[in-house]
Amino acid sequence: MKIVFMGNPQFAVPSLRKLVESDHDILSVVTNPPKPAGRGKQLIKSPVAECAKELNLPIIETDELKSENFLHTLRDLNGDVFAVVAYRILPKKVINIPLKGAINLHGSLLPKYRGAAPIQWALINGENETGLTTFIIQPKVDKGNILLQKTIKIDQDDNYGSLAEKMSHTGAELLVNTVDRFESENVEQYNQLDSNATLAPKITPALTNISWEKSAKEIHNLIRGLAPFPGARTVLDSKTLKIFKTKYIEENSTNNSGEISNIGKDSFNVQTGKGQLIVLEVQVEGKRRMSAGDFLRGVQLDIGKNLN
Repeated sequence: MKIVFMGNPQFAVPSLRKLVESDHDILSVVTNPPKPAGRGKQLIKSPVAECAKELNLPIIETDELKSENFLHTLRDLNGDVFAVVAYRILPKKVINIPLKGAINLHGSLLPKYRGAAPIQWALINGENETGLTTFIIQPKVDKGNILLQKTIKIDQDDNYGSLAEKMSHTGAELLVNTVDRFESENVEQYNQLDSNATLAPKITPALTNISWEKSAKEIHNLIRGLAPFPGARTVLDSKTLKIFKTKYIEENSTNNSGEISNIGKDSFNVQTGKGQLIVLEVQVEGKRRMSAGDFLRGVQLDIGKNLN
């Protein structure tokens, strides 16, 4: 089939590569324009744009999904299918262009975790498994008819980075399988049950703040869901301290929530509302990410010091 691929982040790159390796024809790749990043505000292309350039694919970089020029360009491509992975909400006029429809690869077992951050929320909520879904795009977000699904086990040491990496490769295989079967009309569609739906909204700055009154398990899962980016954060001595890796124990100390309860050679404990969080990897404001051991060798911490 003739495919127009749409995507932005690294999560979408394996899907693009897998489609290029398939028997299908990639007509063009649609992605966001370069964005300024870093201290120098240098323009950085999306990972999908970089991959498309490497593969010598035509690229459309635009923010104007409703512009007549963009719509005209898409119509002229005469694609059978739009394959969409971690891109943006498509306007109805875009959805209606491809001859056979638009297929989305989503990082959850829909209708669970509809929204922008399904992988993060599965971790934050302490799920033991999640999955991937391909579905027909409709104007309502993540509510189209389901085509295929694949369950993914969440390992205890998974964080957002490691889980997204695993899921991106499994998702690439699922997407190609979906397109293959879609072409031969060998895939059934079935409706999502809205009554089983849960939401996975965008990660906001407020969500990244650690509430030490919560349990150690809840905080541990929040940290997993936000690592390596954007990172869960607290404040130590008036400086932001991001925490990227932890363990936890159920035993409480005599300290109050948010207070350092134990200091070891390579870690330190913080008392929570229930149990203690064992901190293993951090980043102090203005410094590099480092192990808790390296951090402890550069600061003076005392039991009872408060994080807030």
